[in-house]
Amino acid sequence: MDLLKMGQELLGDKLGDANGIMDALSGLSGGSGLDLGAISDKLKEGGLGDQLSSWLGDGDNAPVSADQITSALGADKIGEMASRLGVDAGSAAETLSQVMPSLLDKMSSGGNLLDSITGDGNPLDMARKLFDK
Repeated sequence: MDLLKMGQELLGDKLGDANGIMDALSGLSGGSGLDLGAISDKLKEGGLGDQLSSWLGDGDNAPVSADQITSALGADKIGEMASRLGVDAGSAAETLSQVMPSLLDKMSSGGNLLDSITGDGNPLDMARKLFDK
Protein backbone atom coordinates (compact mmCIF):
# COMPACT_ATOMS: atom_id res chain seq x y z
CA MET A 1 0.00 0.00 0.00
CA ASP A 2 1.20 3.51 -0.80
CA LEU A 3 2.31 5.04 2.53
CA LEU A 4 1.00 8.48 1.56
CA LYS A 5 -2.41 6.98 0.87
CA MET A 6 -2.25 5.05 4.15
CA GLY A 7 -1.59 8.24 6.09
CA GLN A 8 -4.45 10.01 4.36
CA GLU A 9 -6.79 7.12 5.07
CA LEU A 10 -5.79 6.84 8.74
CA LEU A 11 -6.38 10.51 9.35
CA GLY A 12 -9.28 10.84 6.92
CA ASP A 13 -11.18 8.10 8.75
CA LYS A 14 -10.74 10.02 12.00
CA LEU A 15 -11.23 13.60 10.80
CA GLY A 16 -13.33 13.14 7.69
CA ASP A 17 -11.36 15.24 5.17
CA ALA A 18 -8.91 12.95 3.42
CA ASN A 19 -8.18 15.47 0.67
CA GLY A 20 -6.91 18.17 3.03
CA ILE A 21 -5.10 15.95 5.53
CA MET A 22 -1.61 16.09 4.04
CA ASP A 23 -1.78 19.85 3.50
CA ALA A 24 -2.89 20.30 7.10
CA LEU A 25 -0.17 17.99 8.41
CA SER A 26 2.51 19.75 6.38
CA GLY A 27 1.99 22.80 8.60
CA LEU A 28 3.15 20.79 11.61
CA SER A 29 6.67 20.52 10.26
CA GLY A 30 6.92 24.20 9.40
CA GLY A 31 8.05 23.61 5.83
CA SER A 32 6.56 22.75 2.52
CA GLY A 33 5.25 19.23 2.27
CA LEU A 34 4.95 16.70 5.03
CA ASP A 35 8.30 16.16 6.75
CA LEU A 36 7.92 13.35 9.28
CA GLY A 37 11.58 13.77 10.26
CA ALA A 38 10.94 17.37 11.33
CA ILE A 39 7.77 16.34 13.15
CA SER A 40 9.71 13.57 14.90
CA ASP A 41 12.36 16.08 15.95
CA LYS A 42 9.67 18.36 17.42
CA LEU A 43 8.11 15.47 19.30
CA LYS A 44 11.51 14.51 20.75
CA GLU A 45 12.36 18.10 21.68
CA GLY A 46 8.89 18.38 23.23
CA GLY A 47 9.63 15.61 25.71
CA LEU A 48 8.20 12.65 23.80
CA GLY A 49 11.51 10.94 23.08
CA ASP A 50 10.56 7.71 24.85
CA GLN A 51 7.24 7.45 23.02
CA LEU A 52 8.89 8.32 19.71
CA SER A 53 11.52 5.61 20.22
CA SER A 54 8.78 3.05 20.77
CA TRP A 55 6.96 4.13 17.58
CA LEU A 56 10.10 3.99 15.47
CA GLY A 57 11.40 0.77 16.98
CA ASP A 58 10.18 -2.77 16.71
CA GLY A 59 7.64 -3.61 19.38
CA ASP A 60 4.61 -2.08 21.01
CA ASN A 61 3.87 1.61 20.48
CA ALA A 62 3.71 3.65 23.67
CA PRO A 63 0.54 5.73 24.03
CA VAL A 64 0.52 9.50 23.87
CA SER A 65 -2.19 11.92 24.96
CA ALA A 66 -3.70 14.79 23.03
CA ASP A 67 -2.25 17.18 25.63
CA GLN A 68 1.25 15.74 25.12
CA ILE A 69 0.95 16.10 21.32
CA THR A 70 -0.27 19.69 21.70
CA SER A 71 2.53 20.53 24.10
CA ALA A 72 5.23 18.97 21.90
CA LEU A 73 4.07 20.33 18.54
CA GLY A 74 2.68 23.62 19.81
CA ALA A 75 -0.90 24.72 20.32
CA ASP A 76 -0.53 27.19 17.45
CA LYS A 77 0.43 24.42 14.98
CA ILE A 78 -2.39 22.16 16.18
CA GLY A 79 -4.79 25.10 15.87
CA GLU A 80 -3.63 25.81 12.32
CA MET A 81 -4.05 22.17 11.38
CA ALA A 82 -7.51 22.05 12.93
CA SER A 83 -8.53 25.23 11.13
CA ARG A 84 -7.43 23.83 7.78
CA LEU A 85 -9.52 20.74 8.40
CA GLY A 86 -12.53 22.54 9.84
CA VAL A 87 -12.40 20.79 13.22
CA ASP A 88 -11.64 22.01 16.72
CA ALA A 89 -8.09 21.86 18.07
CA GLY A 90 -8.99 19.26 20.68
CA SER A 91 -10.31 16.86 18.04
CA ALA A 92 -7.25 17.38 15.87
CA ALA A 93 -4.89 16.73 18.80
CA GLU A 94 -6.84 13.66 19.89
CA THR A 95 -6.75 12.24 16.38
CA LEU A 96 -3.00 12.89 16.10
CA SER A 97 -2.46 11.13 19.42
CA GLN A 98 -4.24 8.06 18.04
CA VAL A 99 -2.75 8.07 14.54
CA MET A 100 0.82 9.40 14.89
CA PRO A 101 2.19 6.29 16.68
CA SER A 102 0.91 3.98 13.91
CA LEU A 103 1.95 6.29 11.10
CA LEU A 104 5.52 6.68 12.38
CA ASP A 105 5.71 2.98 13.20
CA LYS A 106 4.79 2.07 9.63
CA MET A 107 7.22 4.67 8.23
CA SER A 108 10.18 3.29 10.17
CA SER A 109 12.27 0.19 10.37
CA GLY A 110 14.51 -0.75 13.25
CA GLY A 111 14.32 2.71 14.81
CA ASN A 112 15.19 4.76 11.73
CA LEU A 113 12.66 6.89 9.89
CA LEU A 114 13.39 5.83 6.31
CA ASP A 115 17.02 6.90 6.78
CA SER A 116 18.25 4.77 3.94
CA ILE A 117 16.02 6.31 1.27
CA THR A 118 15.10 9.86 2.25
CA GLY A 119 18.25 11.72 1.32
CA ASP A 120 17.35 15.39 1.06
CA GLY A 121 13.82 14.65 -0.08
CA ASN A 122 10.48 14.46 1.62
CA PRO A 123 10.07 11.06 3.35
CA LEU A 124 6.58 10.51 1.97
CA ASP A 125 7.65 11.41 -1.56
CA MET A 126 10.53 8.97 -1.27
CA ALA A 127 8.28 6.28 0.20
CA ARG A 128 5.82 6.72 -2.63
CA LYS A 129 8.62 5.96 -5.10
CA LEU A 130 9.28 2.65 -3.34
CA PHE A 131 5.71 1.50 -3.75
CA ASP A 132 4.79 2.93 -7.15
CA LYS A 133 4.66 0.30 -9.85
